[in-house]
Amino acid sequence: MIRASSSSAEQRIVLRGVSWHTYERLVDELEAHPGVRLTYLRGTLELMTPSFSHDWIKTLLGRVIEAFTLELGIPLKSGGSTTFKRADLEKGLEPDECYWVQNEPRVRHKSEIDLAVDPPPDLAVEVEVSRSSLDKLTVYAALGVREVWRHDGTTLHVLTLGEAGDYEEVERSRALPSLPLVEVARVLDRREELDETSLLREFQLWARRSFPGS
Repeated sequence: MIRASSSSAEQRIVLRGVSWHTYERLVDELEAHPGVRLTYLRGTLELMTPSFSHDWIKTLLGRVIEAFTLELGIPLKSGGSTTFKRADLEKGLEPDECYWVQNEPRVRHKSEIDLAVDPPPDLAVEVEVSRSSLDKLTVYAALGVREVWRHDGTTLHVLTLGEAGDYEEVERSRALPSLPLVEVARVLDRREELDETSLLREFQLWARRSFPGS
């Protein structure tokens, strides 16, 4: 069954009864078209084409994370929208952005990531200007991603993986505990007022004043 939904924000197509083999073939075939996001959850496949607003928010969020870690000298490895999948769980997806922070030393030398032996990202960025038809948090949890920064086009929600295997919203990031989330939200909330260079310069100055000598 095919169900399509679209808005000025994002376009999504949902296919049901899709085999894991077909999903893997599509991942390979769409490698040349990185603008299409695939999410697979036990036979259901969602294809999403991001909008300008979607990519604007995810890129700005990524720049904030990277500016903060650079300013404070926090080791970081970025994975962008790498496809993460596990055949044994029949789950897979591509985050909008992802990073290894605590586990950066374990993947520093890696040019390919295999979740059978390598740790998943410590932090994933997920922008959903329009709501996904699939429970993507279920996929993230199964893959072991400990923290997801989720933005709905208006508000940033930071979710961490609990001992029971469910995500719960928190007020402080586990991956970047020294970064007040209110400062991240402030940059995003002002994205229509100032250019990105000015926003990030202000953010850098805040970080230097808040963490002198870093």
